[in-house]
Amino acid sequence: MIEPGNSTTSTGNADNDVPSVTTVPVPRTAPLTVGVEEEFLLVDARTFRVVPAAPLVLETAAGLPAEVHAEGTRYQVEISTPVADSAPKLREELAALRRTLSRAARAHGCRLLAAPSPVVAVDGPLHLTDDEPRQREQHRRFGALTDTLVSCGRHIHVGTFDVDTAVAVSNRVRPWLPTLIALAANSPFWGGRDTGHASWRSMAWSGWPSAGLPPHFTSTAHFRLTVQTLLRSGAALDTKMVYWDLRPSGHWPTLEIRAPDMSPDIDTAILQAELVRALVATALRDIAEHRAEPAVRDDVLRLARWRAAHDGLEGFGLDPYTGAELPAADLAEALLDRVAPQLAASGELDHAAKTMGGLLRDGSGAHRQRRAFARRENLTDVLHHLADETENF
Repeated sequence: MIEPGNSTTSTGNADNDVPSVTTVPVPRTAPLTVGVEEEFLLVDARTFRVVPAAPLVLETAAGLPAEVHAEGTRYQVEISTPVADSAPKLREELAALRRTLSRAARAHGCRLLAAPSPVVAVDGPLHLTDDEPRQREQHRRFGALTDTLVSCGRHIHVGTFDVDTAVAVSNRVRPWLPTLIALAANSPFWGGRDTGHASWRSMAWSGWPSAGLPPHFTSTAHFRLTVQTLLRSGAALDTKMVYWDLRPSGHWPTLEIRAPDMSPDIDTAILQAELVRALVATALRDIAEHRAEPAVRDDVLRLARWRAAHDGLEGFGLDPYTGAELPAADLAEALLDRVAPQLAASGELDHAAKTMGGLLRDGSGAHRQRRAFARRENLTDVLHHLADETENF
């Protein structure tokens, strides 16, 4: 079992032996807030092929202009919850937004799909969001990488705090990203075949030069310099293209976790939000109490990320602090143990433990997709399964 507090007495990045961020956050009196962005695919209600119907669906859902948005392609729509300070409130907001968007999709002969990938290959040329010159420039510069835009993730924002605090917290949350990926793994099928991975989206998205694991930052100045280097090198058009799994938001006073696959069931979404907010709260406590930041080797963390994407929750993973191979279920339980005090303080421990127990018992999203496929070896069954779970409000 992982015990990060005992894994080492040194601080910073073990590869470079650099000092850790020294900023100490101002003690908080208000609870951490949380907001979630969810991306969905639109599929034809009969064929379950993705359709470029986003402009029509968004027009029908126009009564929620602040919460419903276009995404990178016309096959996708996105919802953004209002800021919440509790898991029950967040669940209420997610369910209401999904319900509204699902009704709008059905009005145009579509169904909403909370899936990281379209499962089957996209027919014809890619339909980018055609009223966004930025999207066309992105396609011109990055070519076939933009094919991966037809994928959906869940972004969790925790705040509020300044960028100094967000950078310091990022370093301490970073080792747990592989476990969050394993818990959310939900993209085994891509382009009409089983990829052999539980979260192929994590692997495909890593092809972007500005994606994947964030660096360990030695200071806020180091963070800013790294972002500027991405921009100057041409690896990113703008700060919106800083696609790291974890980043201080460029637009809100939050830390944004972008690693998880999109998953159809709301309880898994809430579990992710609960775990992430509790991880941030734990990091803030440790910083305020001047606890040493355990060293994590970048090469081990990269391997842990791949193993999480490959095995998901049903196989094995790597302890990010030691590199030891452990059952993915043990790593998930270690994460829950790590943040249990914070979850208990917010009244969310029972829900988090129950939901994680259900995932460990019934299988991850990737496992459930493969189970749906195994019945008749028909990918349409997988798409039906995803659509039905998405609409189970």
